[in-house]
Amino acid sequence: MINTWSRRQRRIALTVLISGTVALIVGAVVIFKPSPKPYVPGEPIEGLTDELSRSLPSDYPPVTYTDVSLPAGIDFRHFSGQRTTQLPEDMGSGAAWGDYDRDGWLDLYVVNEVGPLTMSAQQIASSPAHNVLYRNRGDGTFEDVTAQAGVGYRGCGQAAAWGDYDNDGFLDLIVTNYGVNVLYHNRGDGTFADTSEEAGIGGVEGYWAGASWGDYNRDGTLDLYVCGYVQYSYEAEAARAKSRQYDAPVPAALNPSTYEPHRNLLFCNKGDGTFRDVTHSAGVENLAGRSLSATWCDFDDDGWPDLYVANDVSDNVLFHNRGDGTFEDISHNAWVADYRGAMGLAVGDWDGDQDMDLFVTHWIAQENALYNNMLSDFADVRAGGGAAVNFTDVADQFGLGQIALDYIGWGTAFVDFNNDGRLDLFVVNGSTFQQNQDPRFLAPMRMLLFWNRGPQDGFFEVGTVSGEVFSKRYVGRGLAVGDYDNDGDNDAFVVVNGGSAMLLKNEGGNANYWLKVRTIGRASNRFGVGAKLRLAAGDVRAMREVGSGSSYYSQNAVGEELFGLGKAERVDSLVITWPSGAIQILSDIAVNQVLVVTEDEQTGIKTGSRCGQ
Repeated sequence: MINTWSRRQRRIALTVLISGTVALIVGAVVIFKPSPKPYVPGEPIEGLTDELSRSLPSDYPPVTYTDVSLPAGIDFRHFSGQRTTQLPEDMGSGAAWGDYDRDGWLDLYVVNEVGPLTMSAQQIASSPAHNVLYRNRGDGTFEDVTAQAGVGYRGCGQAAAWGDYDNDGFLDLIVTNYGVNVLYHNRGDGTFADTSEEAGIGGVEGYWAGASWGDYNRDGTLDLYVCGYVQYSYEAEAARAKSRQYDAPVPAALNPSTYEPHRNLLFCNKGDGTFRDVTHSAGVENLAGRSLSATWCDFDDDGWPDLYVANDVSDNVLFHNRGDGTFEDISHNAWVADYRGAMGLAVGDWDGDQDMDLFVTHWIAQENALYNNMLSDFADVRAGGGAAVNFTDVADQFGLGQIALDYIGWGTAFVDFNNDGRLDLFVVNGSTFQQNQDPRFLAPMRMLLFWNRGPQDGFFEVGTVSGEVFSKRYVGRGLAVGDYDNDGDNDAFVVVNGGSAMLLKNEGGNANYWLKVRTIGRASNRFGVGAKLRLAAGDVRAMREVGSGSSYYSQNAVGEELFGLGKAERVDSLVITWPSGAIQILSDIAVNQVLVVTEDEQTGIKTGSRCGQ
């Protein structure tokens, strides 16, 4: 047979033959290649999450955290019984530091979930799980005074926050629940009264989450913002239905997207021991957000506290305080309307440029966010009536982004754990995924501790060299920081969902100098919440805003701020701008002491009006 193919035809045939052979090889590889190992939350992924950490510099701080819960007299177990795969059971709970008896030592309130939502009234009454108040004895130990104080609420507890709403000098307490919220008034004799109904904040059923106190109208009394999460209702079909996320089965009943958002609440303090719901008129209902945390902070430095709300699977919201009792949603213009699964919040000036930055913890594979406040960068423009406050997410740039891909973050706090004058970060993690081998339990994750080496280098994860607690895994939720033993470094308390809570003592943080400032307001609210403290000590330039930062369902020590001073042996100056507008300047201050500053009432001006009236 004579070959009549042209050169072009032979070239085409050869190309087809080669392409077919390659396709067969590729197909064989795909068919016979072993299936990838299913993803297990919290485990490193080769080539991805196992290579996300930065090399640790040799000058990292020699500070460790030690679990001293039992020696300190704290034996707190979260939840009693077996979880029933319902969302409210898996989200709690939090804790709050506050000196309720005014003896100079921080006390601790811890929120609990009494047990599964299927419990009967009799089972609830007999459950060993309830909220607990631990009184600080001042010797490194605590005593459980819950019963005599009358604050042992039993329910599906979520969050707590201390705030002196009647300015009598004694901290009162708000506790949020899946159910109704509870306001405890401090009688000043070691006991509390449930004033929820008479104060006007009780009796409203809902899925209430984080709570935050702040004087938004600057009238000298604390107002209250409460986050509403979702409109939850148990449906057996939703509990059985499952989807797969990262190869992990997730019941629809545990997916917040299954439920519509819940509205939030703003209670304006009338000044007579009662509150008025001004949520709608103030414009802060946040009807589209599944809110978990919120924090008051004057981000644009105009003297009026703004409000940032962390929303789960919905846009976060920044409400700008107009100063007339109303707020403007500037989330998109400020570049913080971030649609991720946001849980915890921390506020602080991490880079020392004298404006307040934001850190937000997120769900798995979403990275955490470090929103750098551009206020100081745009100072010249603002002086000319130009740009409003803006933020930019610099988490990846400074070592906080990709490392968090494999974690689900909850409680968090800016805390100078080694007192070098720079704010570090503590992050509590814990899965919402059920364990594959035993879906009765949630998957644990390890906590992260980030050391701030400065605005040029950013953050380095130092948990691996900062104590055994960082090598273990927990189903972490709430985090509250405070110097409970008054030794000049910040300690931490962590609530573990379905497990034992941890009191973590800071060992070695006070090797550097420090100054603790306690604020007492006169024209301003009694604990000085919202006061801005600007400190200069040698090379250290630091700023704090009293009471800002709400972690997750939790509250850091209220009414006091701890400054690390590095090697500075004196504080050159401390400038306090009170919520009333009064400014006090102190100079040449001794270090390693607790400094109590009382506002000069004669210079303070109450600029706000009662509840917009």
